[in-house]
Amino acid sequence: MITTAVESFEEGLEELKVLLPVYYKELALNQDKVPLRPQFDQYIHLENSGALLYVTLRQEGKLIGYFIGFIRNHMHYDTMKVCMMDIFYVDPEKREKNPRAGVKLFRAVEVEAKRRGVHNIVVGSKVHKDASALFKYLGYSPIETFHSKWIGD
Repeated sequence: MITTAVESFEEGLEELKVLLPVYYKELALNQDKVPLRPQFDQYIHLENSGALLYVTLRQEGKLIGYFIGFIRNHMHYDTMKVCMMDIFYVDPEKREKNPRAGVKLFRAVEVEAKRRGVHNIVVGSKVHKDASALFKYLGYSPIETFHSKWIGD
């Protein structure tokens, strides 16, 4: 059975560290230029200030997916609290065998975000690993397109 839970990022960090390189390998661009070096102290600081949402997806207790988002008042609209997705991931084998795993994860995110007074959740997906069908199914609307250009050495 697949379950979701709101968990402590800091307490689950060692377990999460196992999945992060898998996520990075599957989804990150410019891997030859940008090594995976998360600023875990910053995530923990945000969690301690109430500004981080960490929701897990587990199967028989094993971490198979997660959502990390940042909660804050919108910079343009001080009466609107938003949850901006940082990353989400569902193990490829699990998402193939149970395509509704992502739905379950995001439903849990929505419940917790609402409980925390969030008005709007902003999510995204990589163009080369598009999750737009999931977001459309969940009732999200496209709002913006981002572009990237590597200009470093």
